[in-house]
Parts: sequence; structure tokens; C-alpha cells
Amino acid sequence: MTLEVIPITYLKSISSVAGLYEIRVEDEGNIYRIFCCFDEGNLVVLFNGFQKKTQKTPKGEIERAEHIMKEYFENKKKGQ
Repeated sequence: MTLEVIPITYLKSISSVAGLYEIRVEDEGNIYRIFCCFDEGNLVVLFNGFQKKTQKTPKGEIERAEHIMKEYFENKKKGQ
């Protein structure tokens, strides 16, 4: 499937962390979340993922994704 605009059903901005997004995937009744960000326009960089069991996204998972995102951009800046 190709979409010009991705609905919030599949991709949601994490309001507490600038530039961090959550991809939502459902498979056979199981709900999964994958954190990501955009780099240089259309490049999507995937970070940590987890199986979601409650309505609220666990704070620890958001913090982990934020740390990974910061590390990614720091390493990119250094040319690694």
C-alpha cells in the first residue's frame, strides 16, 4: 500500500519528545510499537520496539527511544 499522508492510526508523534514518532502495527490481535524519527526528509530511522499491553505507552520505552535517537544524531554528527 502506498499513502501520501500516513494516518495517525499507523504513525503518531510523541508529544513529549520533539522529532520522535511511534509506528503502530497490529498482527493477529497483538499490538506492537516501534519508535522512529525522520532524517534528511524521507529517511525513516527505526529504534526500539515493544509489544504494547496497555493503553498508555510506558515512560521507560519513550526514554529509551529518546536516548537512542540522541545517540544516532550525535554519531552522525561525528561521522560514525
